[in-house]
Order: sequence, then C-alpha cells, then structure tokens
Amino acid sequence: MQKLENLIGSMSIKEKIGQLVQFGKLKEEQDNLVKNGEIGSFLNICGAEKINLLQQKIMQSKNPIPLIIGDDVIHGYKTIFPIPLALSCSWNMQLIEKTCEISSYEAASEGITMIFAPMVDIARDPRWGRIAEGAGEDPFLGSEIAKARVRGIQKNAHPKLPKVSACVKHFISYGAAEGGRDYNTTDMSERTMREVYLPPFISAIKEGASSLMVAFNDFNGTPVSVNSFLINQLLRQELGFEGVIVSDWESIEECINHGVAADRKDAALKAFSAGVDIDMNSGVYLENLESIVAQMPDLERKLDRAVLRVLTLKQKLGLFESFTTDPSICLEELRKNEYVQTARQAAVESIVLLKNNGILPLDQKPKKIAVIGPLADDTRTPLGCWPCKGDPENVVSFIKAFQNNHEYDILFEKGCEITSEDHASCVRAQNIARQSDLVIAIMGESSDMSGENHNRSSIELPQSQKELLKKIYECNRNIILVIMSGRPIALEWENEHMAAVLQAWHLGDESGNAISEIITGMATPSAKLTVTVPRSTGQIPMYYNHKNTGRPSFRHYTDVADSELYPFGFGLSYTTFEYSNLQTDKKVLKDGESVTLTVDIKNTGKLQAYEICQIYMHDPLSEFSRPVKQLIAFKKLLILPGKTQTVSFIFPPETFAVLNSQYSAVIERGLIELFAGRNSRDLIKTIIELV
Repeated sequence: MQKLENLIGSMSIKEKIGQLVQFGKLKEEQDNLVKNGEIGSFLNICGAEKINLLQQKIMQSKNPIPLIIGDDVIHGYKTIFPIPLALSCSWNMQLIEKTCEISSYEAASEGITMIFAPMVDIARDPRWGRIAEGAGEDPFLGSEIAKARVRGIQKNAHPKLPKVSACVKHFISYGAAEGGRDYNTTDMSERTMREVYLPPFISAIKEGASSLMVAFNDFNGTPVSVNSFLINQLLRQELGFEGVIVSDWESIEECINHGVAADRKDAALKAFSAGVDIDMNSGVYLENLESIVAQMPDLERKLDRAVLRVLTLKQKLGLFESFTTDPSICLEELRKNEYVQTARQAAVESIVLLKNNGILPLDQKPKKIAVIGPLADDTRTPLGCWPCKGDPENVVSFIKAFQNNHEYDILFEKGCEITSEDHASCVRAQNIARQSDLVIAIMGESSDMSGENHNRSSIELPQSQKELLKKIYECNRNIILVIMSGRPIALEWENEHMAAVLQAWHLGDESGNAISEIITGMATPSAKLTVTVPRSTGQIPMYYNHKNTGRPSFRHYTDVADSELYPFGFGLSYTTFEYSNLQTDKKVLKDGESVTLTVDIKNTGKLQAYEICQIYMHDPLSEFSRPVKQLIAFKKLLILPGKTQTVSFIFPPETFAVLNSQYSAVIERGLIELFAGRNSRDLIKTIIELV
C-alpha cells in the first residue's frame, strides 16, 4: 500500500486523472494519452500482440503504469457457451463456474484483464432483451450463480496467463426497466430493491468481486451514475465494497439526457462526487476533473483515493510484475478440445423439456423425419447475443448434427424465414410433413432479437413461424417443437397442440449436438426454468415469488387464465420422480437454533437421471407482506431407476429472517411453512415454529 501511495505522490494531476479514464477506441487522441501515461484502461481492443504493443508504449512514459484491458465476455470468449439465462437452467454451480473459468483463460490469453460480467440483474420482464444475460427472476438462485461466475472469472489458476477481474453489473435495479424497454426508468421501493435486486450483488461482493459497474437507469429519481446514496452510502459504507466502480458506456455523460446534469462538467462532478472511479468512454473525467479539482481542492484527496483503488486492482492482477502476454499461449488456449466438450455438456444441461406426450426420446426404429424451421441450419443464431469472438464456423447446427449422427431418413425444409414468410418453402415444408412419420420444428428468435436494446413488445413466436407451425400441424400432428431464443416464449397454443416442446435457448457452439443428444435419448433432460413463462405477453410481469393481494382468489384477467404456462423451476425428464416424507428434526426452533430438513425422492421410472430438488419457504404472518413462497435451497442429484434418495438440508436461523423498517435482518416469532418439490408449483409441505 505504501508503495502505491508513494507512486500516487509522484504523479501529476493529469496522470492521476488518467487512471480514471477508460476508452473503447484507440485513435490519435487515445494514442497520445498512452504516450503521456494519461490513461488507465481500454476496452474493445483485442489480440495479444496489439495489447502488448500498447502496454509497452505506456510503460515508456514518465510514470509507467500498465493498462487494464476490458471486454464483454458474457458467455464465452472464443469457445461460446449457452447464454447465461440458458445455463442458469442447469442449476449446476460447478458447471457454471467452469464455463466462466474457461472464458477467463481464453480472454486472458489475448491480454484481457477485466471481464464485464457477470450480469446479476434480476429480471421479471421477458420483453427486456437483456434477460438473456442474467440468471432469471429469483434472488436466491441468482446469488448462488453470481458467486459461481465470480469464482470462475477470478479463479486465476493458470500459471502462464494474466490474472482477470470480474466486473459485476449493473448496479442496481436495471433489470426492472419499465415496460421491458432497455435503459428505461425504474420505479420501486427501497424494500423491493433490497429484498429482490440487491442480494446477488451482496453475494458477488462477498465472493471477492474486484470491480463493479453501475447501471444506466435512475433509482428513486437519480441516475445510478450520480447516485451518492447507492454508491457512497450503500456500496461503500454499508456493504464495505473496496473495489473499483466503473460507469457503464458513456452513462455519466447521459446524465445530461436524464436532466440531472447541466453539461459534461456538471456530470463529471456529480459522478465523481458520488463515487464512480472510472468513466467509460465519455471522456468527461478527462476533460473536466482537472479544472474541477482546481476549483475544489478538497476533492484532490478523493481523487487520490480513487486512483489508489485502481492501482490496487492493477497490483492485485499482477500487472506491475508482468504486463504483456506471450502470443503463443493464445494458440494453445483458444477452443481447446476440453473447452468444447464443456460447451457441449453445458448446452445439454441447459435444455428444458416443457412437454412430452411420450414421443421423446426417439426410438431407433427406421423413420422418415421432416426437419422444418428457419433455425434448423442456422449457425449464427446459436451464438446468441454478446458472442464476443465467437465464430459461426465453429457452431454445429441442428440439421448437421442430426444428419451426421443418426440413421433416420431426414427431409429438411426451412418453411419460412425467422420473421418473414416464404410461400414456396412453406408449401414444400407441408409436403415433407405429410410424407413423414414425425416433424422436428426448429423455431424461435434470431440472435439479434435479444440482448442489449433488443426488446420485444410480444414474446410469442414471430408470426411467420407461428403460421408455418399451424400449417404443418394440419399435415402431421406428431411435432416436436424446439425453441431457440434469448428469452422465454409464450407458447400457449404450441403447448396445447405439440407432441413435445423443448426450450433450447441460444446454446452456443455445441447447440446442434446437444439438441440431437436430448431428442434421441443419448442424454436425458434435467434443466429447470429459472423464469416463469406466462401464457401471454399481457400477463407480464409474472413471477413465482409474488406477494398476496387482499383478494387473492379474485381473477386478474377476464380473457386469460391467471396461472402461468410453465412455473419457475419447471422441467420434465425422461423418467419420473416422487417426493415424500418431508420432515424436520425439530418442529420448534429456539433462538439461534438451526433446523435440518429431509425429503425422500424416488425415481419411479426406468432411466437414471438428474433431479433438481427445490426447497421453498413462506412466512404467513410478518410485520411486512412476504412472498407467497421463496426459494431457500436446492440440490442437483443423480438418482438410479427404482431407487430412493433421502436429501437433507440444514437451515441456520437467518434463513428465515425478514428486513425490518430499518432494513436490518431480524428473525420474527411465528410459523414458517417449508415446501419441497420439483418446481415452485408442485410441492409438499411441512411447518415449523420460531419461538
């Protein structure tokens, strides 16, 4: 620490400010900043040789301080894994951690030392395009996944590669953008923020996240980029976060558009005062902090503290000892065979079986199968949003995997484009459907229909595909519908009429192989939804952990059922499971006591398979209205056919805590309902009492 403080003491005001400046471009202006040692970080620059030259250039300046190089490595760098929403459905923390570790190694091999992930925003509105980047709607599961992703990104166990920092985003409530419109305002109580949206950030911080990115939106009327309550009070003081805080892309300058900053200088002053350390790409710190500090000398001490945080991170990443990367390592690391195999496992474990009338898995008898749909031979769509350095050439399409690995008589026709009709192709699709024993329809969204600022007003299948599906249904009713998408899709008609429905998301490089394995029974589906799927767009927002109204039995709509189409935690298997004998080791808990819960799970089918046991709680009487149920634990376990496993969970008393009026966690006396089951809807119950 003293060494870094001495370094800061030797720096000019321009050099100090430079450490708080990040640009996503390298033009003449930025090149001059590098030569003068007046910039601290870049993003959107890749390639070991290019980054090495940049590092070497800045190390020739008066006060040589290496650069942090960041990138948006959301679900893979060169080896592309399922989008985060998809992989969250695996409920496999070790697998999620492993994919992030691989992504971090691949990125580090090209000189990347900061990854702008994980996105831990809770999302309850599937119209929002960035729901694809997160872990769904539940704060407990989201917190567990946040920890796994931070661990993976920051594992830094490769002896030949630079260390990498996770930059957790977007602090806070960004996932609640009004109307599902990206960048939009959010409006919520502080209680909702703390109970629902804050827990994953707390978990990421406790896991050791080195940096954090603030969100575009406002909170309680003040944009997060200039929100002192959120940054100085909540993050720094209450949560004790000591890492680096980064703005989002030009979000400080955008406070002018929000109407809370008069100009770029005012925006810079307010963001810096609020506690944002690094200005991403807007240049407002570069242009204005020197004059601001000259006019307000007391801010120089705050400047030094911000610079110290940045330098501490660089020291933690080992940049002062080694700031270049051996380009030959890149050739060794990118898309190693073990990485591709992990991508395949991740894709298999992300596919959710939503309906099956017995048609799946396919038997091996000779069959004529029609493969229809605009995504069957698509190699760009499976990469999903934010594919980083992913290459469609590396993607295995479904039709390629299915034709290569199976001896069926396969006929293929697109039938339509993703969002437009093709009459001739539609007619051909109907013809092959009539000739075939069954149809596999590969449909859904293109990769650019989700992700940042790619929101939809309707979450149903695009009309061209829906019409094609109805015409195929007239010709052949044995249809297996496979949905590729970056969000949950409302499938009420499809669920009623299809023989089987698979939610396959955007699964990355190994998409086709994974879907083929599930359909043919080479793998048994085990994934469970991490979002509630409504029957129609008009039901949004719909989430399982809602609160009761004063009239819970009254209908909410006159034109659609109140229930969801598929509940949170839902997912079928090729076998069946039976839950029974839910017990606790004590019915009454005194102060400070833990409780052990056990439940028996029997595999009542003929195949071994993984089951995700889910435990929920409900506090029926509290000072504050509580959710009708909330997830508090889960385990993913392999159960052999005909066998019963007893699963146990230990719950410390803080599991049942509620936030009081000062937002401190307290344990109230009274009854607690505990549930176990396969999803949030189909549960068995027991009761304990806190005294």
